[in-house]
Amino acid sequence: MGVPNRDLPPVADAYDLAACGLMTTLGNGTVVRVNATFCQWVGYEPSELVELRRLQDFLTIGGKVFQQTHWAPLLQLQRSVAEVKLDVKRRDETLIPMLINASRRVYRDEIFDDFSFVVVKDRHAYERELLLARKNAELALEAKRDAQQALLLADRRKDEFLATLAHELRNPLGPMRMVLDLLQLKEFSDPQVGWSHDVLNRQLGHLSHLVDDLLEVSRINEGKIELRKTRVELATLMRTAVETSQTIVNAASHELTVEYPSTPVFLNADPTRLSQIFSNLLINAAKYTPRGGTLRFTGKQDQGDAIISVQDSGIGISRDDLPKLFQTFSQLVEGKELSQGGLGIGLSLVRTLVGLHGGTVTARSAGVGLGSEFTVRLPVLIDSGSAARSESIPPAAKGKPRRVLVVDDNDDAAASLAMLLEMEGHATQVGESGVRAMQLLGEFNPDTVILDIGLPGMNGYDVARNIRKMQSKEKLLLIALTGWGQEQDKNEARLAGFDFHFTKPLDVQRLLRALNGGESAAHL
Repeated sequence: MGVPNRDLPPVADAYDLAACGLMTTLGNGTVVRVNATFCQWVGYEPSELVELRRLQDFLTIGGKVFQQTHWAPLLQLQRSVAEVKLDVKRRDETLIPMLINASRRVYRDEIFDDFSFVVVKDRHAYERELLLARKNAELALEAKRDAQQALLLADRRKDEFLATLAHELRNPLGPMRMVLDLLQLKEFSDPQVGWSHDVLNRQLGHLSHLVDDLLEVSRINEGKIELRKTRVELATLMRTAVETSQTIVNAASHELTVEYPSTPVFLNADPTRLSQIFSNLLINAAKYTPRGGTLRFTGKQDQGDAIISVQDSGIGISRDDLPKLFQTFSQLVEGKELSQGGLGIGLSLVRTLVGLHGGTVTARSAGVGLGSEFTVRLPVLIDSGSAARSESIPPAAKGKPRRVLVVDDNDDAAASLAMLLEMEGHATQVGESGVRAMQLLGEFNPDTVILDIGLPGMNGYDVARNIRKMQSKEKLLLIALTGWGQEQDKNEARLAGFDFHFTKPLDVQRLLRALNGGESAAHL
């Protein structure tokens, strides 16, 4: 087939009316040919440009610099330049964004540069929007990073605050506990005095529990909760939980029914933590059940799981509150009047501790006013072997009297501890600073030093390190007694040379066992 003989527009028209601007210049930029499209865009007639203007006349100052430093050298080297975007000036000095392609050729020994121009207003707008969006995204990302850093800093400061708060609260709790322990050794003929002592003892225990809960939140957030697992019988843990919560249950005149497993059930667990779990659930049930209610505490084995349940006839839980019940600081609106000043931490601790034991905890309630049930499932230790060892710790037996140096800048704490130790048959001396402690080492010649850590001038760690450097005091028993009770504090005490680390308020029986050689240094 032959090519059709079409009547086409003149080639000159195709050049002149092309969809893009076309221009030919000499090597120095002088315009020698230009089409109508370009002239229309810039507002000139061809006769005003040819041999009278140069390409550079249509460029901004920045465009001229770019043409001289980049565009012209590239054109000289590689004979072509593609997709250069520059603003082109019109007659009225307004600017049009254009995309420019250029090629260089030699014709009859003369250099000519051919240019094509395409208006890219839309593309220019898109690019500006894209650049703006990118800038905004970078700013947003930077703001997010700053916010994350601020949150991390705030979280770290919060944990530091909680640890400091717990320390400051424990300092006054220490002498209060000492005085109560001293009074416990006395006999009271007046029943009101005995009742008053019991009230103070319960409330001090409650306050100590709140302080411990504050620290537990910090440990959970930092992932620092460690379990000391051992083989333990479920019934033993349940009895401990009942003993811990019995005072609160009795004070509210509740009827508590306890059903222990029909056969021994053994767990590989941290007995302290599991007792904490069960007592938290029992105390919560007692607190959120109106006076004279009923509580039921049961334990049993279901195949490979131990199932522990706490039921109550209390205020119940709404369907909306059930999903958020185990969140930290979560408290039921209906239970505000019955919470007795709790922090809303207990159930969050329960969930965390149960999870660390490989178990689950769930809550169930038919609704507000219809009571509730909390169920804990824990894996059973299948190879139970012989009967579990008792987890109860007997009271400390009296041993050889010691010479004890008590060092604390809190006069009440030092005096009450010294008095209690003297009632146990020990000789004591009190110092109020690290420097005074070092002086009393020679004057009093103690065989035991009980040191507060936050001492003025020379802190307890420095005193311990200095003592350990003295050959004559190598066998001295060093006991840290402080409000700082986190794991890092215990590690620092160990490195400083302490044999024991006790947290305020002091467990007196543990201290007496340590003095009598019945407490393992592994408890540091």
